[in-house]
Amino acid sequence: MRRLTGEEAQWAAAQFGDGELGDVRRRARLVNIATRAAQRPAGKVSEVFANQAELQGAYDFLESNHVVPEMLLQSLASRTVLNGASDPFMFVSVDGSSIALTERNATKGFGSIGALARGARGLKVISALAISPDGMAIGLCAQTWWARTEAKSRSRKDKKKHNRKRTAKDKETRYWLDTIKDSSAHADNAGTKLWFVLNREADNKDVLLKLEHSGHRYTVRGSWNRLIETSGKDKQYLRQWLDAQVPRGSFSFDVSAAPKRKARRAHMLVCWCRVTFRLRDRWRKTEQRLELTAVWAREQGTTPPGEKPLDWVLLTNAPVDTFNDARHIVYGYTLRWRVEEFHKTWKTGGCQVEQTQLRTKRAAIVWATILAAVAVRIERLKQLARTSPELPADVELTEHEIRALIVLKRDIKKRTETIDETTPTIGQATLWIAQLGGYTGKSSGGPPGSITIGRGLERLRPAVTLLKALEAEGRVRIPG
Repeated sequence: MRRLTGEEAQWAAAQFGDGELGDVRRRARLVNIATRAAQRPAGKVSEVFANQAELQGAYDFLESNHVVPEMLLQSLASRTVLNGASDPFMFVSVDGSSIALTERNATKGFGSIGALARGARGLKVISALAISPDGMAIGLCAQTWWARTEAKSRSRKDKKKHNRKRTAKDKETRYWLDTIKDSSAHADNAGTKLWFVLNREADNKDVLLKLEHSGHRYTVRGSWNRLIETSGKDKQYLRQWLDAQVPRGSFSFDVSAAPKRKARRAHMLVCWCRVTFRLRDRWRKTEQRLELTAVWAREQGTTPPGEKPLDWVLLTNAPVDTFNDARHIVYGYTLRWRVEEFHKTWKTGGCQVEQTQLRTKRAAIVWATILAAVAVRIERLKQLARTSPELPADVELTEHEIRALIVLKRDIKKRTETIDETTPTIGQATLWIAQLGGYTGKSSGGPPGSITIGRGLERLRPAVTLLKALEAEGRVRIPG
């Protein structure tokens, strides 16, 4: 088997080169497949591999019983926690999603997703995306997959009663617990500190206790107006207790646009207090106490007409003694959306994982895991362009990619533009890549996104390959 070379091959080797697949040839095949997926991301395997022999090799690998998703995830997670070991900690945004996949006659092992009445089929997944303290996607710490094979239609009342009778191991809560456990285990092995960030779905007794016992920091957005322990005789609840607190400061931050949200600069009031929850198990008649800090950040005076103000009650085990501490808790929570952006890039953005048409559940998960690594790579480039646009492009792109990009940009530049030999900034380079992928500026609805960046990287690849071939023949020289 011919081993591929180049920038994507180096990236693929770093991501998957340590994978324990039981055979060095199998590992080399995985690195080659990941390289091709990075060069030409697509959900359908047939759209990634132009060479028939490589295509058949990819199918053989993906359908092999010797290849299981856990092996790939182990390699990705090990690389992620090592990359984050030099920082004081990594934020880990944990969130669930579903992958809609084609399945006729229920022969692939998929399960129901969404409303049962709609009959959609696919897989459920929870992703733990590691993020650097300055907001850059690092990689996956864990992913947990499952198929809903025993879902039943119940009324909301019956569903609530049914769930109360079940333990965590009998509910989908167990997949959240598994994701936290796996992330913690990988980090502990590397000596990396984590800071979990989760949305309201995680305001659950079992999840909170799992996070507490993990030994890592965490922030969970509160969903319930929980009973808290006080010195008085009257019952006190979290929201009423926070209402009695005096705001201790304010700050403003930029809110991006969403389907039901206008972009704006939100003005936030912040207060916090130490609380002790009494976490009860009604069926087992047990109670555990959990002491946390509740940070309340709420928008005031900047909410557009027709929208609800931002209102976040954030529960954390991190120390909060000053306003800067509280603001850091809020900042960490704002990074939670990184995992949603990753899911979008993975599913409907540059990677189109939902177009996968492999024949088994295991093969689909293996392929989706490879594409997940590619999606993180695209997200990282996008975030660098938005948060640190002044950095030189070579922080993420190679000399060959930059040179090829300059050549292609000259072909599509406006009359008023001048493209010289100077290395562009990462912001400028990402804009040019997105323009190759069809980005048209303000008319596209915002800064370059994962779809146009992914398409641009795909169209940049042939130029890089040609440039390398010409350089090897001595017909061009790359300065450096």
